[in-house]
Amino acid sequence: MNKVDYDRALFYTHRSEWDNLLILMVRTKDNFLSKKIEYFLHAYHFEKDNTVLERHLYALLRYLDHAAEMTSNDIYLYG
Repeated sequence: MNKVDYDRALFYTHRSEWDNLLILMVRTKDNFLSKKIEYFLHAYHFEKDNTVLERHLYALLRYLDHAAEMTSNDIYLYG
């Protein structure tokens, strides 16, 4: 797990830097993160229903929070 990827994804999402988020989606080794970003960006560009977009955004943010917390715990326990 690479905590930098989660921090970058959160930063790019907060700043609406979709191009950088797309690049991160391709380069990250975390398949779950890649899929969450893919679903969000697809909904952002093509979905007409804002509730679907919101659901994908919150799913991405929840995953980022969970992954960053788990990475921090791993560093604390094994670092």
